[in-house]
Amino acid sequence: MNPIPVLETERLILRAHEIADLDAFAMLWSDPQVTRFTSGAPLSREDAWRRLAMHSGMWSLMGFGYFATIEKDTGAFLGSVGVQECRRAITPSIEGTMEAGWVLAPQAHGRGFAREAMTAALAWCARAHPSLSVSCIINVENDASLRLAARLGFRELARTMYKDEPTIVFRYG
Repeated sequence: MNPIPVLETERLILRAHEIADLDAFAMLWSDPQVTRFTSGAPLSREDAWRRLAMHSGMWSLMGFGYFATIEKDTGAFLGSVGVQECRRAITPSIEGTMEAGWVLAPQAHGRGFAREAMTAALAWCARAHPSLSVSCIINVENDASLRLAARLGFRELARTMYKDEPTIVFRYG
């Protein structure tokens, strides 16, 4: 397995998740505002730990994954961005693509961090995995993520239902 890269932007460091991130990661995933369009409900610390471990495992299995997103100036853990392969039961299928996603703490919202981080992550994906396409799915009510996806260059592919929620499937590029 190749080591997980460290990416730097003007304001951020994107790196592997670490055990030391657990408390901030668990706080992020316990916030109803954060989980409304992701897990659907706040996660316990135990479930957040499983998700953190999954992020590390994705790199091992697939050669890509999510990055811990750290603010350079403060060292604060802001959230996670990157790509994954979830093998979701969704039509149309997105298996075999790198599924992009971003989850940032509310104090990071509206400051351009998600766009900055995802721009770096998508550029890395294009270099490291040029033969794989990138997709994402977004709940139709998640206006902030819909706007970000458009700014990043995602195009709507289909409207569908995922876990009984109206969802849009996007392709990048």
